[in-house]
Amino acid sequence: MRLENKKVLALVEDDFEDLELWYPVLRLKEEGATVVLVGKEAEKTYTGKYGVPAQSDLSFSAVNPDQYDALLVPGGWAPDKLRRYQEVIEYVRYFDQKKKVIGQICHAGWVLISANILDGVKVTSTPGIKDDMTNAGATWFDQPVVTDGHIISSRRPPDLPPYVKAIADQLAEN
Repeated sequence: MRLENKKVLALVEDDFEDLELWYPVLRLKEEGATVVLVGKEAEKTYTGKYGVPAQSDLSFSAVNPDQYDALLVPGGWAPDKLRRYQEVIEYVRYFDQKKKVIGQICHAGWVLISANILDGVKVTSTPGIKDDMTNAGATWFDQPVVTDGHIISSRRPPDLPPYVKAIADQLAEN
């Protein structure tokens, strides 16, 4: 399997968009990656917008981002909560500085905005936060997936297949 030596950190908080968390997690695991769910608390069950549960493996404070190859930020309403945690902002900045893969979909762009890493970056997101993205200095495109270096962005659940393929392809190359 092409991702068997890759480790992926997936952020989780209540009100995540169920498909935007689980589809990438399961697909990357199918490719052989180790995917670790991380939330404010370890071994806590977080609930998605549509009721699908996700139990965190680790707490934010227990993570060493140097041990991971990629960071996944799901959409839904969770990003508005995630961006309030200093550890999350530090993870995003660390992955950006190290040019490690950052996957963000739908409203997840809010987390990257709060980390102040989008100036001059080409992205997409749900159209509802297009203005937020452009006000943060990004160039926004209405496309299923936009890859700008190590930052891979997508709009919404129907775009998940090409989004996760782009993430897996880039992880396999690195």
